[in-house]
Amino acid sequence: MVELERSLSLWQITLMSIGVILGAGIYVVIGEAAGLAGNMVWFSFVLAAVVASFTGLSYVELASRFPTAAAEYTYVEQSFGKRLAWVTGWMIIAGSIIGSATVALGFARYLSAIINTPVITTAFIALLIIGFVLFLGVQETASVTILFTLIEAAGLIIVIFIGLPSLGSVDYTQMAEGIKGLLQAGVLIFFGYIGFEGITRLANETKQPEKTIPKAILISLVITTILYILVGLVAVSVVPWSDLAASKAPLALVAQQVFGERSFLALSVIALFSTFNTSLAMLLSGSRIVYGMAEQHGLPHIFTKVNSKTKSPWVAIIGVVLASLLFLFIGDVATVANLTNFTIFVVFIIVNATVIYFRYKKPIDTGFKTPGSIGKLPILPVLGIVTTLFLLFNVSIQILIMGTILLVLGFILFHFLSTSEMFKQQN
Repeated sequence: MVELERSLSLWQITLMSIGVILGAGIYVVIGEAAGLAGNMVWFSFVLAAVVASFTGLSYVELASRFPTAAAEYTYVEQSFGKRLAWVTGWMIIAGSIIGSATVALGFARYLSAIINTPVITTAFIALLIIGFVLFLGVQETASVTILFTLIEAAGLIIVIFIGLPSLGSVDYTQMAEGIKGLLQAGVLIFFGYIGFEGITRLANETKQPEKTIPKAILISLVITTILYILVGLVAVSVVPWSDLAASKAPLALVAQQVFGERSFLALSVIALFSTFNTSLAMLLSGSRIVYGMAEQHGLPHIFTKVNSKTKSPWVAIIGVVLASLLFLFIGDVATVANLTNFTIFVVFIIVNATVIYFRYKKPIDTGFKTPGSIGKLPILPVLGIVTTLFLLFNVSIQILIMGTILLVLGFILFHFLSTSEMFKQQN
């Protein structure tokens, strides 16, 4: 049987993590965040980074202990059993598929705004191209991801350098809507950090994954936080926060103040690379957890098939790409897109609970351990659960209902799968 090949290095994994964290969100979300937090939007980035680090450190601990493509599926199976593990994997797969389709539509809209292309057709073609890149192999996918990450980061660095001369020109403690607005902006910005967890699913293709992946998560969170805070500071230094809040392209507005209309086009092109990169990363991650779950007998064995030349899990790739293509035809994209956030929040809660379980039931002395405990109780995973629950119950009632249906559907699917002859033969 052909297996995945361990070839990814620390710097490759780190840049891939940075790329998916940066994503396209920062180019839009900073405007709305500035409207809530005012000139103190930079501090909302700090708050979001702290919240992200709670769960981030839980992932670091578990990744150092269970370096496998099944990632969360393995963590949960080893603690709370196969049923919850399967549902966790189901939520990750669903989130990856829905998210990649939504971001592909975002890519298509950016391109349509530049050269007037049909949105659905463009998104369809983009996903097919992503599927082809994934099939070529993980090194080829990493090369594309890293190149696009550097372009994404370049856009933010350009904005930072544009604003450096203006630093100190405003009161950075001025808030738009007080403490409440500051916290709401932090919740909004938190979405800009989601994605670091995806690299845990590349464990089977990473050199020394038990050391490399934890390091990559920590480094990528630090680098993106520094970039985000600097962007927040310079943005309000160049453009009043009220103007940022009113703009559909707030960072392009910052660049326009210095370079004129051409910069608007430049940042729109960078957003193209960013959206494509995010969709690519989501489907890369989704295909790997499908492969990992099949490898551990949680999904049909056919998903473990790996191409002998490219060393890519081609059946898993075809599965997630085809499913993602179907979601392009969903009517209310904005509502469905928020399901991605719901799935991630549920997974984060379970992952943090898993760390707590291991501390009490299966303590270990080796590998990374999340700092700070009261007796056996690790404090940061508890804070991770509390803050993620807060985020979860701040989504709309409609999303909570749809997300709950998706969750229940996962339990139903597991029941049918676990009673099937194929599943019994595998297990």
